[in-house]
Amino acid sequence: MSETRYTKSELMAIMTAKEFRDWEVAFVGIGIPLVAGITAKRFHAPNLNIVYESGCIGPQKYRVDFNVGDSSAADGALCLTSEWRVFSDMQCGYYDVGVLGAAQIDKYGNLNTTAIFGEQDYYSPKVRLPGSGGGNDIGSNIGRVVVMVRLEPLRFVEKVDYLTTPGFLDGSPGARKKAGLLGSGPVAVVTDKALFRFDPQTHEMYLDTIYPGVAVEEVKSLVGWDLKVAAGLKTAPEPTAEELAAVRAADPANLIMGGAAARKSLAGLDEYIEITIKNSGK
Repeated sequence: MSETRYTKSELMAIMTAKEFRDWEVAFVGIGIPLVAGITAKRFHAPNLNIVYESGCIGPQKYRVDFNVGDSSAADGALCLTSEWRVFSDMQCGYYDVGVLGAAQIDKYGNLNTTAIFGEQDYYSPKVRLPGSGGGNDIGSNIGRVVVMVRLEPLRFVEKVDYLTTPGFLDGSPGARKKAGLLGSGPVAVVTDKALFRFDPQTHEMYLDTIYPGVAVEEVKSLVGWDLKVAAGLKTAPEPTAEELAAVRAADPANLIMGGAAARKSLAGLDEYIEITIKNSGK
């Protein structure tokens, strides 16, 4: 077992990085997905082309950005175009993989980022969420989708309150094709305790890999349906020192991986710039 300590967010970034393949075009958002993309490029996918919704195609990243319009998003980019162009390319099927988050996910990989109803309905929900953004476009059109979400009972539900982004819909054969969806759907769900995949026949989510120190029964207790477990259930390896170093170098001030607490601890812009310059070449 590794003696190097790591956080759940760091492990999620490393597990997501392994879902990218060399020479692919990956549509990723700001945050942990971008950390994962940068990490993948430093190891097994040096020719991975990252695309931002703001129109940056193929940047050569040393660190994360904090919004899609950050000037560093264009570092060494192959092309700088517009939002409508990258989404048009997406609708043509030009992207291999995309990464999404969600407030809710169900057994067929459908995502909800619109509203949590509780005892109410769409018009008076318990929680109003940001909505689709580009999520529906990604889930509908990109070749395959990786979902990143914390493993919690209120998130893993048998049926989402609102279908914002399609997974395998009702799970029936050919459901996505009948709906006119171009992409092939979700292939992995990366959480803070385990990794899930989808049965190619039933399209139902199953437990594929557990993380070190996590029990199968713990995972099952956090899922809102009778979760199936792979016959060849795997245990994820501990992150290597090299992988952790790459993740940390991508976010040198720990502003993404460390969350709000880390952002509050930073003295100001000058300290951030100093930390970034010192670590960007590692």
